[in-house]
Amino acid sequence: MKLSFAIMFGLCASLLQVQARAEAPEDYRYRLPLTLQGDGPWYRLTLPFAVQQAASHDDLRDLRVFNAAGEPLAFSLQHSSGQQAEQRSSRSVPLFALQGPAQQAASAARIRVQRATDGTLVELLDSPAHAESEVLRGWLLDVSAIEQPLIELELDWQAEDGFQRFSIEASDDLQHWRALGEGQLVRLTTAGERIEQRHVRLPGQRARYLRLLWRDAPAVPLSNAVVHSATAEWRAAELAWSDVLTGQRLDSGEYHWELPRALPVSRLRLALEQPNMLLPLRVQSRREGQPHWQGLAAGVLYRVPGEQAESRNDELALPGRSVQQLRLHIDARGGGLGNQPAQLQLALPGRELLFLVRGAGPYQLALGQAQAEPASLPLSTLLGGRSQPLAAQTGEARLTDMPQHLAEVASEQASERLGGAGQRLALWIILLLGVALLGGMAWSLLRDKGRTPGPPSA
Repeated sequence: MKLSFAIMFGLCASLLQVQARAEAPEDYRYRLPLTLQGDGPWYRLTLPFAVQQAASHDDLRDLRVFNAAGEPLAFSLQHSSGQQAEQRSSRSVPLFALQGPAQQAASAARIRVQRATDGTLVELLDSPAHAESEVLRGWLLDVSAIEQPLIELELDWQAEDGFQRFSIEASDDLQHWRALGEGQLVRLTTAGERIEQRHVRLPGQRARYLRLLWRDAPAVPLSNAVVHSATAEWRAAELAWSDVLTGQRLDSGEYHWELPRALPVSRLRLALEQPNMLLPLRVQSRREGQPHWQGLAAGVLYRVPGEQAESRNDELALPGRSVQQLRLHIDARGGGLGNQPAQLQLALPGRELLFLVRGAGPYQLALGQAQAEPASLPLSTLLGGRSQPLAAQTGEARLTDMPQHLAEVASEQASERLGGAGQRLALWIILLLGVALLGGMAWSLLRDKGRTPGPPSA
């Protein structure tokens, strides 16, 4: 009985040891060195096509990051998403003082507008009758040379401490004005130290003129005004593109490609090496072992002259279904590829890895483990409750070595599948032996209990 318990304990220990080894770097088929740039402690890595293809699962559950001691690091895996990009510019603009009686609105100032080839000239006409009683009520800013939405004012004035409050109005013709809100300037000096607030936010609207009217006359004498503007554009989510793949020509206008494993391809790009090419085509796919082809997409790729420059469309969107075998039918009526080989690039959805370094480097990315379980954390968990990482604390990571050729990846993945099958078989054998031993021990105990003699009769 003691021997049975010892054997069972040894088998369980062996099983736990096999499972624990799954998180060791050497148990992953690919171990790729990482180079870090920046102070961190968080680092961002955009995963190339070859890395996503080398993974054992489409969801990249077998991806890990290790430090020099072989310890796994916390990470979050995210899909690349489109984002709003902002381009800012700054420009110093002309200033015009608005004079007026202390008890009247500054808008009563007389203004003459004259348009010139390089912009708009604004001239303020003084009123001699009230020149001696007039005070500085505000300022007019000529922003007609700025075509982008206005987002901020940066003002400078001659030394004067205190708080300056004013209203902000906008106009395109100096006749009709619309309110943009209020602004406040601050300058305080004490014991040789100064506190300043010179920036005023604007609501991001276009205008030709801005009018600043002080709440309490007189206004401060401004010496400079800089207007910050910005244009926003939507940047599509990044894609991970493959190397160039040369297709096999099967028939006139028909080409075939086979990938190492099924991948969720979302876009293709066909090389158009010659000018004046027109390629109506259909794209079909099937997975390994399937007899029939399924339609993926259809469209027209071209490279033809345009009005001012060449017009070109060499990409076609795909629905993102898993693809392993790909076939193109090119309509011969468009001229086809001629003698040019069919060279294709495929794109996967972009994936970003954000990880938190711990321990000493060098660090490495590991993947290629069929039995691995998901280890990616939610982004807010990795960042300690924040939804986005701080730029000052986020560096960039680069792969210094990775699989480059899809054929090599295919060969290694085949070996991985065989190795994974062997490991699964070994685990099943261990589990079955354990169950058999437990069953034998239970049967032995029941048999011994049945043989126990009863008490002697009187």
